[in-house]
Amino acid sequence: MSARQATQHCPYCADTNLWPLEEGWECRSCLRAFSVKYLGLVRPNASPVATGHER
Repeated sequence: MSARQATQHCPYCADTNLWPLEEGWECRSCLRAFSVKYLGLVRPNASPVATGHER
């Protein structure tokens, strides 16, 4: 497994002018602050499209 990657693009303006904050990131291009949360791994074939089952 590789080391954690830093966020590379702002999710709002897609610029790369990002600076770390205590609990997230600051985009100095669009002046927005945001955080990124890791939710976990997904299982292969877990989506309704892949299995053919609806939830």
